[in-house]
Amino acid sequence: VDAFQAWCGPCKTVVDLFWKIRNEVGSDLLRFAVAEVDSIDALEKYRGKCQPLFLFYAGGALVAVVRGANAPLLQKTILEQL
Repeated sequence: VDAFQAWCGPCKTVVDLFWKIRNEVGSDLLRFAVAEVDSIDALEKYRGKCQPLFLFYAGGALVAVVRGANAPLLQKTILEQL
C-alpha cells in the first residue's frame, strides 16, 4: 500500500516498479494499492510525514514498512515477503 497525504500525492515514481515486479511474479501473488492517510482513520499515525511510505500486508497483518522511495529496498522487501 502506497500511503500518502493529499497535499503530497502518491509516489508515482515507484508505481512503475510495482507493476514491473507484479508482471514478473504474477498478479495472483502481489496486489498494489494506494491509500490517502488523511481519510482513513486506521492510518492516522502516518499523517504529517513528507516522505513516501509503503506498507506491506500479508494475511491481513502489517508485515513490513519501507519509508522513502528506495527502489532497491522496495524490490528486496517485495521479493522477501513473497
